[in-house]
Amino acid sequence: MQISFLRFIQRKSNLSNIILFVGASCTALGVYLLISSRLNGNGFPLDDAWIHQTYARNLAWLGQWAFIPGQPSAGSTSPLWSVLLSLGYIIRIQPLIWAYLLGGASLCGIAILGEKWYRSYFQGKFPWMGLFLIGEWHLAWAAVSGMETLLYSFLILSVFYLLLKLKSRYWVIGALVGLTAWVRPDGITLLGPVLFVILLTASDNLRVRLSKAAQSLVGFLIAFLPYLYFNLRLAGSLWPNTFYAKQAEYAIYQQIPYLQRYLSLASLPLIGAGAFLLPGFFYQAWSAVKARELVNVSAILWWVGYTGIYASRLPVTYQHGRYLIPAMPIYFIVGLIGVTKIIQKIGSSIGWQRVLKKAWILIIMGIWAGFYGIGAQAYAQDVAIIDTEMVSSAKWISLNTDPNALIAAHDIGALGYFGGRKIIDLAGLVSPEVIPFIRDEVKLANYLDNHHVDYLETFPSWYPYLSTLGTQIFDTNGKYSPGAGGENMHVYRWHGQ
Repeated sequence: MQISFLRFIQRKSNLSNIILFVGASCTALGVYLLISSRLNGNGFPLDDAWIHQTYARNLAWLGQWAFIPGQPSAGSTSPLWSVLLSLGYIIRIQPLIWAYLLGGASLCGIAILGEKWYRSYFQGKFPWMGLFLIGEWHLAWAAVSGMETLLYSFLILSVFYLLLKLKSRYWVIGALVGLTAWVRPDGITLLGPVLFVILLTASDNLRVRLSKAAQSLVGFLIAFLPYLYFNLRLAGSLWPNTFYAKQAEYAIYQQIPYLQRYLSLASLPLIGAGAFLLPGFFYQAWSAVKARELVNVSAILWWVGYTGIYASRLPVTYQHGRYLIPAMPIYFIVGLIGVTKIIQKIGSSIGWQRVLKKAWILIIMGIWAGFYGIGAQAYAQDVAIIDTEMVSSAKWISLNTDPNALIAAHDIGALGYFGGRKIIDLAGLVSPEVIPFIRDEVKLANYLDNHHVDYLETFPSWYPYLSTLGTQIFDTNGKYSPGAGGENMHVYRWHGQ
């Protein structure tokens, strides 16, 4: 009777937290959208979000997996995200609203799992961890970015949560890892923590551990092999075009010393309240190793290794560290668990320790709230730049060029969604043949000449040579990009070499 009553109380508490998280997510994201709408209107802070929208719309309306109708391509890094977005077109929900709802749901899911992870260590009624994650500015920004970022992060936490429970069928955990590849291909790195936990669990004999490992691998392959086949059919390679294009575009970053690249990426979650979680992160890492908490150790090692992979292959920090944001909740959860342990260890002692404890808590809360506001302003500005540069030029092209015109461009998201023209993608996402010479402007010019391009759309400094080979016919004259240290998008009538 007593056990049943305790379970009832726990279920009631969980439901209360979920209701609180839903309300907090709506409020947190609503503020971001309100500030954005007052600056220049709502939209997306990344041009890539419009790539997903274009695939989603063509899938829903035409039944084609294509960026340009009639030309199937593997330019979407996240097929599952594009499919989920397509549902909005099918049920006729405004695309921006549907994308925001999906992002908000993902953020709420992250809060629920983060709180459950935190409560595996501590008892208490107030859901500190979940609310911290909802208001953390990187995550709030990502939730209304129109990107797959937080869906991927939710799946990451789901894998670790299932490992933490150790009650699931292991093929399910493996299948979940395989599913993450449909959201982001780097999700396959989660197979490492899964096998790490299974193979090092001392309570199982070797035969049992090998059996569980085999189950997880079978589940993984069931979900992952169709993903490889999907890419192979569309692009002729096992990975999406973006996998190769982004690495080729930023290959010059490989000249930076590796340690510098790594530290630059690892510092991204420290921009904000995360900086004051760093002592807690190290303390919890030490505690987890000492107590042989395999799941927590595997999560920490995965975060360290995941950052290392990006430092090696794609060491870019722009757009608030968008590629590392999915892994940030791991750092925040581990760090806040460690901070709580340290604070509990200090206890109610008097003197400087008590002052330090209270100051630490207040600083974390103050920085967390302050950067939430800073993030809202950054989000509004990011959206304004995309709308006044990429979207504006795409709409101009739609109204002022021949329907059969061929446009060469680097940022193709808004152009594909609003432009309604045939496109050559200088970034290689839907034109993978340019990847081998993606930074060679002379070869790019020859390619554009050979394909009889009519117009070039670009920021002049991105392609200084190509920009000299055409006549400028449009300038967005937007104020937000120059105000942020950038420039305006131009459209050129292409003349060639």
